[in-house]
Order: sequence, then C-alpha cells, then structure tokens
Amino acid sequence: MKLGFLDDDSQYIMRDILGFSYPLPSCYICETIQMWATRVLAVAQLVTLSVSAPPGFPSSGNGLWFIKPADVWAKEWLPVGNGYLAAMVPGGTSSEATQLNIESLWSGGPFSDKSYNGGNKQPGEQLSTAQAMDSIRKQIFQSPTGDISSISQLGTDAGAYGSYAGAGHLMSGINTTGTVSNYGRYLDLDQGIARTIWTQSGTTYQRTTFCSHPTQSCTQHITSTISTRPAAGLPSLSYSFSSALEQGLPAPNITCLDSNTLRIRGTIEASGGMLYEIITRLHTTPINNNPGPTTQCIQFPVPYGFPPNATLQVKAGTVREAWISWVGGTEYSMDAGNAASGFSFRGADPHTALLNLITPPASGSDAFPAILAQHVADYKAALTDKFSLSLGQTPRLDAPTDVIKAAYKIDAGDRYLEWVLFNYGRYLLASSSRGALPANLQGKWADGYGNAWSADYHSNINIQMNYWAAEMTNLDVTSPLFDYFEKTWAPRGAFTAQVLYNISRGWVTHNEMNVFGHTGMKGPGNTAQWANYPEANAWMMIHVWDHFDYTNDVVWFKAQGWPLLKGVASFHLDKLIPDLHFNDTTLVVSPCNSPEQAPITFGCAHAQQLIWQLFNAIEKGFAASGDTDTAFLEEVKRKRDQMDKGIHIGSWGQLQEWKVDRDSPFDTHRHLSHLIGLYPGYAVAGYDSAIQGTFTKQQVIEAATVSLIHRGNGTGPDADSGWEKAWRAAAWAQLGNADKFYHELSYAVFENFGPNLFSLYNPFDPNPIFQIDANLAYPAALLNALIQAPDVASMSTPLKVTLLPALPKQWPSGSIRGARIRGGINIDLQWIDGRPTSADFRVDDNVVARPVQVVYGGKTLTSFITSSGFTRAINSF
Repeated sequence: MKLGFLDDDSQYIMRDILGFSYPLPSCYICETIQMWATRVLAVAQLVTLSVSAPPGFPSSGNGLWFIKPADVWAKEWLPVGNGYLAAMVPGGTSSEATQLNIESLWSGGPFSDKSYNGGNKQPGEQLSTAQAMDSIRKQIFQSPTGDISSISQLGTDAGAYGSYAGAGHLMSGINTTGTVSNYGRYLDLDQGIARTIWTQSGTTYQRTTFCSHPTQSCTQHITSTISTRPAAGLPSLSYSFSSALEQGLPAPNITCLDSNTLRIRGTIEASGGMLYEIITRLHTTPINNNPGPTTQCIQFPVPYGFPPNATLQVKAGTVREAWISWVGGTEYSMDAGNAASGFSFRGADPHTALLNLITPPASGSDAFPAILAQHVADYKAALTDKFSLSLGQTPRLDAPTDVIKAAYKIDAGDRYLEWVLFNYGRYLLASSSRGALPANLQGKWADGYGNAWSADYHSNINIQMNYWAAEMTNLDVTSPLFDYFEKTWAPRGAFTAQVLYNISRGWVTHNEMNVFGHTGMKGPGNTAQWANYPEANAWMMIHVWDHFDYTNDVVWFKAQGWPLLKGVASFHLDKLIPDLHFNDTTLVVSPCNSPEQAPITFGCAHAQQLIWQLFNAIEKGFAASGDTDTAFLEEVKRKRDQMDKGIHIGSWGQLQEWKVDRDSPFDTHRHLSHLIGLYPGYAVAGYDSAIQGTFTKQQVIEAATVSLIHRGNGTGPDADSGWEKAWRAAAWAQLGNADKFYHELSYAVFENFGPNLFSLYNPFDPNPIFQIDANLAYPAALLNALIQAPDVASMSTPLKVTLLPALPKQWPSGSIRGARIRGGINIDLQWIDGRPTSADFRVDDNVVARPVQVVYGGKTLTSFITSSGFTRAINSF
C-alpha cells in the first residue's frame, strides 16, 4: 500500500525515512521517526572513506571536516547559528535530521506558574529575613574560626525555574539509492556554513546549511551535479518536522500555510507553558524555467484529538536546486520583565512577526546565491574583516578534524588545531550572541527538553568566560548581555535587595539565572556554597565597564552602562559592614562564600577584590556619565578607602581565599576565585601598595603564584571541565610563565574538547555534556599570552601594554591584526623566531587622553598619551 496523497517518488522518501509502506496518522509518524538514527548509521556503513578535505573546504584550513556522518550530538554534530536561532547538523545523506533551537524557548517561569516570583521571599518575610541576616552576621563574627555551617534560612525554593529547551528537528529526505561514496562534511569558519557532500549512482549531492543574522533565519540548500543525466534534476524531496527526537517536547500542530510553507506551532509543556512557532518556506529553481508546480504541502489525516501533521514535497525531476528557510520565535519578551508588566515576560504572539521575517517563495538561478552572499558578507564583517590571528600554522587538508584531535598531545601540541580552536571560539560566540539574549551555558545549542544545569546563566565564572574574548578580539556581541542585565536582573533584583538584604538601593542577583528574572538565593536547604553569591552583579559589571573602556561609547554609557554600574555599586555600598571579628575598622561582606567553596564566612577575597574594582570604575566613569550625584561619588570613594581590599598573605605563603587564614595547600578546587584580581581582574595583577595595603607587588604576585600552583591543573574533585583549565592557562599567562600557560592550554585541548571541538564537561562519558564556556574562554586565554593590557585603578595610572608576555616556544612566529585594548586602542603585532618584529598602535577618534606604556621583555619600548587618531609604529625591539 501507499502513503496517501503522495506521488511515487514521495512515497519512496517517506518509506525510506520512516521504514513503513502503509499509511499512518501523524502521531505514529512522530513516534517512529526515531528510527531515523538507525537509518543514518546504516548509511554511514556504506560511506567510502576519502583522504583529503571535501571540495569547497576553505584552502586556509579554517574549519572542521569529517569523512563520516555524525552520531553523538555533543561530540560530532556541527553548529550553525545567528543568535536568534541555532541548529545542529549531523551530515546525513538521503535522510538528514537538523536539530533546531530558538533562543528564548524555555520551560517554567510565569508561563508555567503564574505565581512564579524569581525564587524570592514573599514581601511579608522581609522583617524576619532581616532579623535572620543580623543573627547570621553576629554568629560569624563571634565564631572563633569566623564561619558558620548554614544559612539555609536565606534560600528559597526555585519554583518553576525551568530549562532552555531544544525546538525539535527538521527532517529532510531525498530519494537516492546506491552506495554512498566520496562522502565529506565540514564547517567552514571563513563563511559560517555547514556542508555535506556525497556521491550516489553517478550523482554528487551537496547540502548546505547556515543561519543568517540579517534575515534572522536559517537555510538548508540542496543541489546536485549529475554526470549521466544533466537535465534530469533532483529526485523528489521531503521536509517535515519531528518533536519525537526532542524527548519531552510535546507534539505541536503542523499545518500547511500554502504549497510552499509549513507552520509548526506548539507549547513547550504539555500542560501549556510558553508558546513557540516555526515557519518553514520551500524555494526551488525549476529546470529550464518550467512553469509547472514543483512543490506541494500535504496535510496528513490524523485521529480525532491528535495534533495535525503535514509535510512539504518537491516533485522529482522538476528542479535543479531547492532550499528551505525557517524562522522561529516565542511569546517571550524581556520588555515585560518588570513590575509594570507583572513580571509576566509575555509578549505578542510570534506569528505575525515571523510571517514578516520569512522571505516570499523564490526561484531563479540568482536567488540562492544572493541569500548566501548576504549571509557571508555579514559574517565576515562581524568576525574576520576586523580581526585575524596567525600562529604560523600550516593547513591540515590531509586528515579530518577528529583524527587531528585524537593525535593531539599535551605540551607537544598542534598549532594548526590550536588556531582552529581560537577561530571556532569566536565563531561560536558570534553565532550565539547576536540575538536578543546572551550566550548561555550551551551558547544557543541544546539537545533535549531539559538540559544540564538548565543551560542557564551561571554567573560565578561561566557567563563571564563566555564574553572574555569579545572586546579584545573586536567582536560586537555584548549588547544582548547588557540588555539581559537591564531587563531581567535589575528589575526583580531590586526586589531581592529589599526583601533578602533589607537594602532599598540598587539591585542584586545570585549564581543561577534563567530568562525570567530569577534573582533569589536558590534553595531550599544549605546551598550556600554555590547559591550564596550576591557578587554576581559586581563581576558582571567588569564587562559593562570594559565595554566603555574599550570603546569610549559615551552615548551608550550614559543610557545603559552607567545606570547598571550605579545600581550595583549602590547595593554594595549598603551591604558592606564593619569587620567585628578582627575589629580592624575595615568594611567587609558577610555572609560570603568564595564561589562553590563550603565555608560560610566574611571578607572573602573574591568579593572584596570585585567590589573594590567596581568602586574604582565608578570614579573613573563618573565624569563621562553625566551624573550630578556627587554625594554618591563621595560615598563610593569613602567606603572604598575603608573596605578590606581582599589581599592577604597566609601562613604558607598563599594569597588567602578568606580573610581568616584557613586555606588548605591540598585544595584543588576548580574555581580560582581569590585570584580573580590576577585574571580577569587587576586587583592582584596591578597591585599598588599605596592604595591597597602594606605588601609589595612582588610579595602579592609570589603569593598568587603559590596559590595557583597548589590549586592544581584543573582536575580536582567534582570537575573535569575545560573552563577551569582555560582559566588556569590565562592566569599563568598573566604571570608571564609561558611553559605553564601552554601546558594548561594544551591539557584543556587534550582532555576536554571533543571530535567536533565542543568543550565537554564529562569528556569520557559516551554521551557527554556540552558546556560552551571553555570554547569561548579559549581565545581569551590564548590571546592573554600574546598581548596584555589589564585595567588600572585610575585614569591617571599608565595603561601597561605587554607584548608577548608568555609566548610559548610552540608558536615561534605569528601575527595578530585588529586586536583591541582599553582606551580605544587597536594593535597589529608580528613576531618571528619568538621575538616581535613590528607593533602598530592606532587610537580611535574621540577618546579620552590617557598615558600608555608599551613593554616587551621587561623593557619599556615607548610611552605616549592617547589622542584621537594617534598612531605609533614600533619596529625596534
């Protein structure tokens, strides 16, 4: 029997994808589509191995390529994205299942539970919470060891916290037969496209997938080169949607809008929850401009009560190319994340906006090239036109990426793979952070209804790492990050400050955040070691200040940057209290946890260093802010002078993690929290005894070195992730130790990056967890070995730019074009045989004058004062 309403070629495709030859209702089709994975494996067994990079792979070597289809999602599939949408491509042949993501598709929140309040206390609990806080602080100060065991009374059940979720799969079928040969798939990092190429029965097929930022859409294109029948055109094609492969995602309504257009519409939860919609539109180029119909949308009959299902078809022999584009959205809106909107986060139904985005049906030989050219031009403008790095690599076109990765060795390294990883990190950041929301724990790529740690925003290292490389590598991707702070953290965080800390100024949030303004201390129970983190806002203000410091965008700073800084500083002005344990007249935080460490104490070095740096940013930015609140500025300066600066040297020569000397030399914890002032901060790296304490800078750097040594190599308890190794690599680079920098960086590559170069939290698991922070931190760690220009405490302090501070011997020659540092300064740098040969400095227009000192090998090469358009070339070293 045949599947109803399908022509003979389409019947074959559906039988091939589903493995059935009789009509089934849509619900059964959705369930049995899971058999696709088995079909792909069967295809993989037919693949004839190739020995060189596939046709079209960039000759620069800038990309990843493979000679077999992907199997494990986190280890082998390839990512594309534009910020708004993301997709993972396995590289199938006759059957392809592209996994989809919509950046705001979350379960939970007010869409699931109207009483959801961001994990906060109730307003009526403010007095009792304030009394509990006073008691906690008193107990800590009176404790002989300066700590207590629990602050569980401050936490709150997370409620409908939810998770970022996958959005189903686009199923693409092509009616091909015969043995697969000449197979290859790749991700082109020069153009931002994924492509699969294979040959069957004398025909070579090419499937190309990309997500365009200008159109906010994704596109999959199929064409062929037919050696025996040049006028025959493509076989019949089929496009459908499956929720069954996204375990937990309810089946949506799938309907035809017209003969070219499929509408997928559903909710994230079976009981309701957030509404989402995907619209796909099919485009073709007919053979010989054939005016007859080439496409059809077929609506399946389904049993009563089941959601409708449909598929798009292309008739065999009528077209020489076809492409399907899709757009997607939800009813989520950050603009409704405030008290005036009842913290509903509910915006308009996405349907009308998506119809306006999706392009009309297109045909003709110039239609698809125009779409692709628009995408590539935007991609290059965002990533490659402004910045490039060379490590003296030679393109490896003779071995697939997974083979190169498998052969990688610690310390011996492979500068080609290391170069690709650098470019890959920038690609992933640009592809996941140019939408409305910032890059989350998995960028924007998540497989499944619920994901590890909800694929949320962890702010005690992870989201910060995501953006470490943005400013310095000239990526304009931070606007979604700042909008997210302003529209989800600050509004509800003002309530958290009031009800949890009895503070009426500013706002606060804690370690784990969703897209619904979860700002409370996540409980229940004694979760302090990871939940007690009100300095999340202070750490994130490093990024706000850095953006202004790098760009001098005064208009943005007045409108968004300064209000964020002032709100956070206002909160911490009121949260600092006198140290009643040592009674040394300093101001400290209490209670505090050094991120994810157990002791609940006071004066944690991490918190004190961050707040001190924040107060410095307030003074440095006040003149540009346009603010006339001089009383606020004076309060900041006064309390900054009073506060403990978080720099203490302990009994075994370590930089103390807590104000009480309790560090263990055997603590190999994954976090380097007390070294935040080494990297990415400057409280340690730029230590100044005149304003921070009585130690010399050398003593502080030596103590930081002792702590870094004892912290281990990043495989301590409860962790084997790449991010901790990347942080250690950046810290060793900051100390100028090239050998230890490279050892840690290469250890991270060896241990934690998969065959598709995704960073994996549990790399030895057969189905590991993808966690993007190491991918995005890798470029920053690498660049910190080549150029350093850490922040300074005041605008009058010279900005010290160090060239090649930790250049490893594995990269004897190389170059950087378009790096950026503070003060609106651009740098081009070249080196040969381990020594710089040229360094060119260019200063933006309309900058604030500041002193700059350029150093190499401990020697000052030049000093200058920045001014608009200033240039300086150094050719003698």
